[in-house]
Amino acid sequence: MKNFLDDNFLLQTETARTLFHEYAKQMPIIDYHCHLPPDQIAEDKSFENLAQIWLYGDHYKWRAMRTNGINEAYCTGDKSDYEKYEQWAATVPYTMRNPLYHWTHLELQRYFGVNEVLNPSTAKDIYEKCTALLQTPEYSVRGLLNKMNVKVVCTTDDPLDSLEYHQKIKEDGVEVKVLPTFRPDKAMAVENVANFVTYVGKLEAVVGRSLSTLEEYLGALKERHDFFAEMGGKLSDHGLEQIYAEDYTEDEIAAIFLKIKGGSELTLEEQLKFKSAMLIHFAIWDWEKGWTQQFHLGALRNNNLRAMRELGPDTGWDSIGDFDQGRALSKFLGKLDENNQLAKTILYNLNPRDNELMATMIGNFNDGSVAGKIQFGSGWWFLDQKDGMEKQINALSNLGLLSRFVGMLTDSRSFLSFPRHEYFRRILCNILGNDVENGELPNDIPWIGKMVQDICYNNAKEYFGF
Repeated sequence: MKNFLDDNFLLQTETARTLFHEYAKQMPIIDYHCHLPPDQIAEDKSFENLAQIWLYGDHYKWRAMRTNGINEAYCTGDKSDYEKYEQWAATVPYTMRNPLYHWTHLELQRYFGVNEVLNPSTAKDIYEKCTALLQTPEYSVRGLLNKMNVKVVCTTDDPLDSLEYHQKIKEDGVEVKVLPTFRPDKAMAVENVANFVTYVGKLEAVVGRSLSTLEEYLGALKERHDFFAEMGGKLSDHGLEQIYAEDYTEDEIAAIFLKIKGGSELTLEEQLKFKSAMLIHFAIWDWEKGWTQQFHLGALRNNNLRAMRELGPDTGWDSIGDFDQGRALSKFLGKLDENNQLAKTILYNLNPRDNELMATMIGNFNDGSVAGKIQFGSGWWFLDQKDGMEKQINALSNLGLLSRFVGMLTDSRSFLSFPRHEYFRRILCNILGNDVENGELPNDIPWIGKMVQDICYNNAKEYFGF
C-alpha cells in the first residue's frame, strides 16, 4: 500500500517517477490565466490567518460546505474566521475523491510543511502553525509566488480598469511578471440594456468624452485595448456560454447601438448580432497586436436566483451547460481566417462531451504559421481535476499534438492554488510513463522528458512571447 500524498503521489510507474522528479518538478510556472487580485500583489499583502487566505472568495470550498450541511453563515456570512475554518476542517473528511481533498493537502504540504490530514482533531494545531507562518515576511503574497517558482501571472481585467496596481508592481521591480488580460465581456453584454448603458457611461468617464455612436464606442474600447498593450498585456479572454457568429452589417450594429443608447430593449436577434460584431472587432485587435485570444465556453452561471440576489455572482451557483458549440465556432474562426485576421487562440470547454469537438476544431485553423497556433485549453473549472485532465490530455493526444500544448493554468483567485500545476504535471507524467512501460511509446526518456518540460513551461513561454 502506498502512503497518502507521498513523493510519488499519482506516479504509478518508475518511468512516470523519472519524468516528474527529473524533468517536470523543477520547471517554473507561467500562470497565463487567473483571477488573482493585482492590488494584493502590489501591496504585498500579508494575510492574518489561514482562513483569510484559504476560504475568502473560494466558491469551490463553499459549494462543498453547503453540500455537507454547513450553514451559509460559515461560508459567506458573518461568523468569525476561525469558526468558518472549523467548519471547513469538519467538511474536508467528507470531500474524499473530490479534487478538493487532494488540493487541500497539497497546499498544506507545499506551502506550510504540514503533512497531517486535516480533520476536526488536527484542525487547531494546523491553523495555529499555518497562521504563525503567514505572519512572517516569506509568506506575503510575493513570497508565496516566489515559493512556487512563479515567473508570470496574467490577471483578468475589465477594459475600464486603470491598471494602476499593475503599474505599481512594475515600478517596484517585482520579480514575478504580472500582466493584465483584456476581458471585455461587459462591453458586449446588451441583454440588460440598463446595465449596458451604465457601462458605456463609465467608459465615457474613463476616456473623458461622450460616446454617442458605435464608431465612438469602438474607438474608446480600442484605446483601452491599446492601453493594456502598453502595460504589457498579451492576452484577451472571454467567458461565454457559446461563441456568437450571427451574420450582420455594420449599419445594423450602428443602429442597434443607437437603440440601446435610447434605452430601448433589444430583440434576441439584435442581441446576438451585436455580440457577434463585437467579438469580431475584439478578435481583429488581438490579431493586429499578435496577442492570444482565449474563449472559456460552456458555463451555465447563476442558476440559483435567490442566492444571486442575496450574494451576487461568483459565489458558487454555476454549473456545466449543454450549449451547442461546433457550428458557431467554425463560422467565427473561419471568418477571421478567411481575412487572414485570426490571432493565436485557446479554446476551453466546460462540458466534457465537447472534448473531441474542441480537439478537432483546432486542427481546422492551425495554418503552419505558429506551432500550436490554435490550442485546446487545459481542463477548466469543473474539469481541472484528475479525470477531467486525463480526458483532455487524451483527446488532444489522439486528435492533435500534445507536444505543442501550452499546459496548465490555475484560473484561481487564491495565492495557495499553484500546487494545481504540480497536480497537472504528475498526471501528465503518469500518462506518458504508463505509455512507455506498456510499450506504447519508446523508452526515449531525454526526448519525452523534453516534451514534458515544454508542456510545463517552455511552450507557454514561446507561445505568448514572455
